[in-house]
Amino acid sequence: MQLSQYFLERGNAKFLAEKLGISKSYLSQMASGKSAISPERAIEIENHTKGVVTRADCLPDRWMNIWPGFTPPRETNKESITQ
Repeated sequence: MQLSQYFLERGNAKFLAEKLGISKSYLSQMASGKSAISPERAIEIENHTKGVVTRADCLPDRWMNIWPGFTPPRETNKESITQ
């Protein structure tokens, strides 16, 4: 699931931004594609969304080169993160 879609469905941008230690506006820029998502940040996003947004979702054009042994899950964990 794309990061922007995750926020549309769940509305947890503020909570995720706090978990990542960044501002909500910077997270919004990453979700919209205005700011790049680093590989390290992609893993953090995957962890804090419990796999709903995967590293492959964050870096769709590069993940195969960054994590050649990684296989994205076929189904994601549909639970939303809670505070």
